[in-house]
Amino acid sequence: MKITLKDGSSKEYSEAKSVIDIAFDISEGLARNACAGEVNGEVVDLRTVIDKDCELNIITGDDPRGLRVVRHTASHVMAEAVKRLFPEAKITIGPAIEDGFYYDFDVANPFSREDLDKIEAEMKKIIKEGNKLERFELPREEAIKFMEEKGEPFKVELIKDLPEDSVISFYSQGDGFTDLCAGPHLMSTKGIKAFKLTSSSMAYWRGDSNKARLQRIYGSAFTNKDDLAAYLEHLEDIKMRDHNKLGRDMKIFLTADVIGQGLPLFTPKGTKMIMKLQRWIEDLEDNEWGYVRTRTPLMAKSDLYKISGHWDHYMDGMFILNKDSEDKELMALRPMTCPFQYYVYMNEQRSYRDLPYRMSETSTLFRNEDSGEMHGLTRVRQFTITEGHIVLRPDQAEEELTRCVELANYVMKTLGVDQEVTYRLSKWDPVNNEKYLGDEEYWNNSQQYLRDVMDKNGIRYTEAEGEAAFYGPKIDIQAKNVYGKEDTMVTIQLDCAAAEKFGMYYIDENGDKATPWIIHRTSMGCFERTLAWLIEHYAGKFPTWLCPEQVRVLPISEKYGDYAEEVLAKLKKNGIDATVDNRSEKIGKKIRETRNDRIPYWVVVGEQEEAEKLVAVSSRWNNNEGQMSIDDFINQISKEIREKTIRTE
Repeated sequence: MKITLKDGSSKEYSEAKSVIDIAFDISEGLARNACAGEVNGEVVDLRTVIDKDCELNIITGDDPRGLRVVRHTASHVMAEAVKRLFPEAKITIGPAIEDGFYYDFDVANPFSREDLDKIEAEMKKIIKEGNKLERFELPREEAIKFMEEKGEPFKVELIKDLPEDSVISFYSQGDGFTDLCAGPHLMSTKGIKAFKLTSSSMAYWRGDSNKARLQRIYGSAFTNKDDLAAYLEHLEDIKMRDHNKLGRDMKIFLTADVIGQGLPLFTPKGTKMIMKLQRWIEDLEDNEWGYVRTRTPLMAKSDLYKISGHWDHYMDGMFILNKDSEDKELMALRPMTCPFQYYVYMNEQRSYRDLPYRMSETSTLFRNEDSGEMHGLTRVRQFTITEGHIVLRPDQAEEELTRCVELANYVMKTLGVDQEVTYRLSKWDPVNNEKYLGDEEYWNNSQQYLRDVMDKNGIRYTEAEGEAAFYGPKIDIQAKNVYGKEDTMVTIQLDCAAAEKFGMYYIDENGDKATPWIIHRTSMGCFERTLAWLIEHYAGKFPTWLCPEQVRVLPISEKYGDYAEEVLAKLKKNGIDATVDNRSEKIGKKIRETRNDRIPYWVVVGEQEEAEKLVAVSSRWNNNEGQMSIDDFINQISKEIREKTIRTE
């Protein structure tokens, strides 16, 4: 057989050989670093035997695919360590993920940091033992019996979900541990050179909150200690940026158990930041993008949601009121604003000349999220959003969708985060389609319409089945949080069905009634999630215009307190958010605390400044911006705030 290698050279053999044998024949050093093979484009185990002509690439730990094999093996080593230390633990699944691995266990108590340290120590023992990982297969019924005898009910469930004629693969690590797995894996546990268990959390079996609560351990593994050290340093930076910690440390928001999960409380600082975002977006939409503003109720009778389809397709995500009452109307808090705004549109008869009719609202919405899904400000039960609905003629859809994308891009650029976003076309699931309105033709046509818009605008995007709204496909603008998880920041949805359900129409050029289309869109997304994103992106050092405190006035001593108050009054009169620190502390301490509070500017005032009506300006970017008159400083910072400049130096 002829084996064509990655560099174009070839090897010929008269008998079958495993990938690892061929790797040794090429180079002993290559074989020592090998993690997997790629045969005709498919990643395979090093144990895979090749018996015919093919193209072969030996994958090492320098390749992300090789690193994934290292991490997958590390997850099995971790599972063995847990079983040694906690024999009663039941194993579930343990995949490699983008930056490491995890394994879920059914145990009586959550894992503590001390437990993780013990598991790490046991893993080191297993790695030192250097047991070979051996692959074997069993028919489905034998595989079920094998795992039943081991007392692993979750593995049994996984096997039973496979077709009856399946051949099931396992990997054993010496005599101590065997796991259900498709592979690939390293040849032995000694191949794990550097690893760390980073955290633990609660998880649900198969992601279903109605199933068993499990304990998940996260970790990562690398081929050398330097890469591990760099990763751990990166994790420390993440912890410092995590909005759930930093936002609380900066006293931007808080939560209270007695109030409930997913119901954040905003302090005066956080409230001021949200107010600035809200006023900016509302003025932008109303004055520059042609929207009219509405204000609609926070709840409605079930009748409304039955017309819109939410009652049948979204009830699990809604808060239902008076459900058990026979005397009161059945109501629900609104999960979306759309059905309310439709009635604003229908309040008057509209002509084709009146379209597009763009409505926007700062809407507070309510979603009945599972407790395990909520995190900080990114997933909450009550949130406020810049929600809009555009009622339009079908021939206007391409232009209006493009405008929605342009508005979202403008907002992201102004916030300084436009380089971090990706686009996704969220489609229906043609197999599990019971949760959607419309037929296959409806979905194919509307999805293709969004594809065409993005293609014409040169937007690169991915596609995801099952992520559409129940009434139509979406353009989702995504961004990663500090942990690498993608959150949806902005959505633009095409809806060709709702207008007909509500009896919405316009009078066309022939004087006939015609059914419009609707675009559901946000310009920035919800304020809570956007604020979380900004906290993490800027590590709390926000652009000046967005800061709740933009200037702090620091008198050198109490003697200059009156002049400090004079400077403060003038700053506030010009719309600048400022405070004065008139404590009897040394100026050095005041400056250090101002820096720690991430204030963009501080002005020091003393004898000379008072005499000449000056301020000595410093900033996060420069220790000394120089002395200047109060008016000059106000003009400078006012321009920065007005233009929403993102200063970097």
